[in-house]
Amino acid sequence: MRAYSMLSSFLLGESSYRDMSRFRSLLQASVNATKKALTWNVEEWVPPAEKYIFKFHSKEDLKQWHLYSDSEYGGLSSASLEIPDRGNGSECAGIFSGNLSVDLSEGSKWNISRSGFCGMRSKKFDGFIDLDGYDAIALRLRGDGRCYISTIYTENWVNSPGQAEDNSWQAFVFAPKDSWYTAKIPLARYLPTWRGNVIDVEMEMNPGRVLGMSLSVNAEGGAVGAKSGAGDFRVEIDSIKALRLP
Repeated sequence: MRAYSMLSSFLLGESSYRDMSRFRSLLQASVNATKKALTWNVEEWVPPAEKYIFKFHSKEDLKQWHLYSDSEYGGLSSASLEIPDRGNGSECAGIFSGNLSVDLSEGSKWNISRSGFCGMRSKKFDGFIDLDGYDAIALRLRGDGRCYISTIYTENWVNSPGQAEDNSWQAFVFAPKDSWYTAKIPLARYLPTWRGNVIDVEMEMNPGRVLGMSLSVNAEGGAVGAKSGAGDFRVEIDSIKALRLP
């Protein structure tokens, strides 16, 4: 009995020792983490000044996008997205081009109120892209003098639960003719829209829950002085980035 009692005391003592050892390890890890946190620089808490979201330098990059137009609803507009094959090793940019038509195909079953639009939309991310901490979207492009529409899609917060569509936020972007230009659009300039129309709702975009983006064009134009109307369109796009503004 005495031997059993001694063995029990020994085992209990060993267990207590192991528990105390684990406690000391956890305490030391906590102290080390606290010391590290106290020595962090402010810069380590701030995201980089810019963040690439999309590049348009290869055919592989273009696989992240799909095209749409009024032709899906009886319109006659058409669009393409391609990378030129230069073959000399020089850097390429994606070319979004096509033709805007305000006509409708004969016998169309669709009753659309307007035609003359085309767009390219990114495929949904695997989860979300977090742009929290950034102030603007920068598109580097070379256009044709038309005004394009930059759209950011975020998680559904405005629509009713029965509506599967994402929330969309839109802003105009002018594409100067024949000159490379970086258009910087503050996130605050993106307005909430529903199927292309601005909706009257007081809310702010949640940049931490971005699902995708698109770039589109319509025959109605946009900015004053920009080219508008039916006909051909063409814009080269190099990249889309998020920026922190000074």
